[in-house]
Amino acid sequence: MARGLADIGAEGVLLAGAGRAILLQIADPRVGHGVADHSNFAHRPQDRLRATLTYVYAVVYGTEEQVAAVRRAVNRAHTPVRRNADGTSAGYNAFDADSQLWVVATLYDTAVTVYQQVHGPLDDETADLMYRDYARIGTELQLPPNKWPADRAAFAEYWDGHVALLRPDEKARKIAQDLLYPAAAPALMRLAMPLARFLTAGLLPEHVREGFGFEWGPGQARRFKQTMRILGRVYPRLPQRLRHWPRDYYLSQLNPDEAPHGA
Repeated sequence: MARGLADIGAEGVLLAGAGRAILLQIADPRVGHGVADHSNFAHRPQDRLRATLTYVYAVVYGTEEQVAAVRRAVNRAHTPVRRNADGTSAGYNAFDADSQLWVVATLYDTAVTVYQQVHGPLDDETADLMYRDYARIGTELQLPPNKWPADRAAFAEYWDGHVALLRPDEKARKIAQDLLYPAAAPALMRLAMPLARFLTAGLLPEHVREGFGFEWGPGQARRFKQTMRILGRVYPRLPQRLRHWPRDYYLSQLNPDEAPHGA
């Protein structure tokens, strides 16, 4: 029986790809410059992740009231994120459909990449259903339904073409530094960051990893493969209440009248 996003999206292991998704997003200057000008990773490193997770979990698992609440919150956060092109910037707009498509594409591709690293390849029926389900992450905001590539083959063409053009600039590298070395983060989060940096580097496409300045060689590549093999053996054996804890936690924190903010 095919499984869709509702069956897979609650798996906490998908958070191993959070850094990858964010770095891929900000490597596109239409997204990265808006984040650089309107977010503060140095002092609030967990805010964007919290806002994104709460939105995704609400769309997939939440009530109509929760979906409406997170939609309002995201729209409020996005409203000031705009700038006209000038001599120092090509400009950006958080409501731009192409930018929104890229953000959702990074969430989808990262989820599939991490899931398959841990659980093995998805069968075609499940992969197709999950792909179709992911469109809703964008269309619940302003992404026109026809912007989402028609099928997985069309997505692969879009993805490969877009990734090939990514060249992290100075603003993107500064955001990555603040995100991955969060001096103001809680102590527990700082303790987890070496592993988060390692997983982020291992999951990124090679030229994007190099563009962000990660040190990576054969030794790191071997350790990454070993880490993912161990994770693939251990994680599926964990109780479901632990594997799904992030989903349950973020939804429990969501007050329909006061959704989390974050650009």
